[in-house]
Amino acid sequence: MQHLNDIPAKEIVPGFWGRFVHGEQSTLAFWQIRAGHSLPLHQHVHEQITHIVSGEMEMMIGGEQKILSAGMVSVIPSNTPHSGYARTDCVVIDSFAPVREDYR
Repeated sequence: MQHLNDIPAKEIVPGFWGRFVHGEQSTLAFWQIRAGHSLPLHQHVHEQITHIVSGEMEMMIGGEQKILSAGMVSVIPSNTPHSGYARTDCVVIDSFAPVREDYR
């Protein structure tokens, strides 16, 4: 066990800072995202569940534009193209399965 604040944050792309907890089968990501920053269109084998804790994100998921705000959740199936843009500063929690080895 450890405190989340004891896990060093990593900047994965500019403005996207994450702390990652890895199990055997999944990864939980805790993001601090700065307003005005974006995550380019990409896809991965991991199923992703996104929860917006605070703030507002524009997301393109499978070709469909969505606005997600605090309290909203979205499931992004494996290999589905998606991108994100932080309209405000955001706190986001993502769950990935299988584990995100690239975030270790």
